[in-house]
Amino acid sequence: MPPTIIFVIFLALVFDFLNAVHGSSNIVATMISSRAFRPWTALGITAVAEFLGPFLFGVAVAHTIGSEIVQSNVITLPMLIACLLGTIAWSLLTWFLGIPSSPSHALIGGLIGTALIGVGLGSLHLGGVLKALVALFAAPLIGFGIGFVLTRIIYFLASGASPRVNELFKNGQFATAVALAVSHGANDAQKAMGVIVLALVIGGSLPGFNVPFWVVLISASGMALGTLLAGWRLIRTIGGKFYKIRPVHSFSAQLTSTLVLLGSSLIGWPVSATQVISSALIGVGSSERLGKVRWGVAGDILIAWILTIPASALLSAGVYWLLTKVMV
Repeated sequence: MPPTIIFVIFLALVFDFLNAVHGSSNIVATMISSRAFRPWTALGITAVAEFLGPFLFGVAVAHTIGSEIVQSNVITLPMLIACLLGTIAWSLLTWFLGIPSSPSHALIGGLIGTALIGVGLGSLHLGGVLKALVALFAAPLIGFGIGFVLTRIIYFLASGASPRVNELFKNGQFATAVALAVSHGANDAQKAMGVIVLALVIGGSLPGFNVPFWVVLISASGMALGTLLAGWRLIRTIGGKFYKIRPVHSFSAQLTSTLVLLGSSLIGWPVSATQVISSALIGVGSSERLGKVRWGVAGDILIAWILTIPASALLSAGVYWLLTKVMV
C-alpha cells in the first residue's frame, strides 16, 4: 500500500478519534449529570457499545460519504489529506474552546472546500451534497421535536406516580445509554470508513466502493478509544450548562437521540450526534417550560454549528493551496 494512502488512513483515524471525543462526551454527559452512572463506568459502557455499533447496522453512511459527495475519478489523495487536516484542525480548536461543534459538519465542509478549489463545481455530486446538508440540518430539528413530544408523553403517563418513579428513569438509562452509544458508533464510525475506502479507490487499492472488514475494525476501534478519553470540557457543556438534568431528562434525551441516530444510519444520513443530542436535550427541557433552558448557551452552540461547514471548507481549501505550493 503506497505511503500516501497510509497517511490518509492515519488522518482518517485521527478524525475518527476526535469524532468519538465530541460525540461520546455528549452521550456520557447526561448519564453523569443525572447521577445514573459514575464517570468511568459511563465511559466504559459507552466505549464497548460504540465499538459494536459499526458491525451491526451496515455501511449506508459510509457509501454516502465515500461515493455520493465527491467524484472519485477526479478527486486526488492530496485533496483528501487537505480535507482531513482542515477537519482535524477545526475539531481540535472547538475541543480546546469547549464548544460541542460537529466533526461531521467539518468533514462535509472539508470535502466540499477541497473539491471546489482543486477541481471545481463539477467534482461534486450535487444530489449527494444536498442529501448530506439536509441530513445535518434536519436531524437536530427532528431531535428537538421528538424530545419535546416524548417528554410530554412521559410526564402524562407518570403524572400520578410517586417520587420513586425517578429510580425507574435512573435505572432505565442503562438500556437507553447503551442503545444510544451503539447507534452513535454505527453512524459516526462510518464517516471514517467512507474516507478510507475513498482513498483506497482513488489509489487503486480497491476496484470499487466496497468496505473491507479491516476498515470497519479499525474505525470501530478509533471510536472506542476516543470514547475512553472523552473530552471533559464538552461533557461539562452538555451536562450542566443547558439546565439541571434529572433522570427523566436524561432518559428522554437518550431515547430520542437513539431513534434519530439509528434511523439516520439505516437510511444513509451522515448526521451529527453532537447536534442531535444537544437539540434533544433542548426539546426535553422546553417541554417542561421554555424558561428552563439557558438559551444563551444554546445560541452559542447554534452559531458554532452554522460556522462549521464554511470554516472547515475554508481551512481545508487553504491547506490544499499550501500543499500545492509545497509540491511545486
